[in-house]
Amino acid sequence: MANYPRFTLNVTAEIDEFKQTMIAWANELTRELDTEDIRQAAVPSTNIYSVVSTGTIGRPANGDVAFSISASKFRGYVEGTGWVDFN
Repeated sequence: MANYPRFTLNVTAEIDEFKQTMIAWANELTRELDTEDIRQAAVPSTNIYSVVSTGTIGRPANGDVAFSISASKFRGYVEGTGWVDFN
């Protein structure tokens, strides 16, 4: 004869405890994600430089903008391409 697991008589309480644990976990995850969203929103997505030459910018990020005084041009940095003239 097969041996099936036996449940305790208080299954409803165990389900309620599990439900409360999951709700608490989901609330904490939501709080952490909201905190990170606020932090990310406060960080500028693009840096704007005014330099003699774009070559003096050490580690440009994709989307950075610079006004090159020596070339009298605005330039944008494109990953894989480098600095591209706007005008």
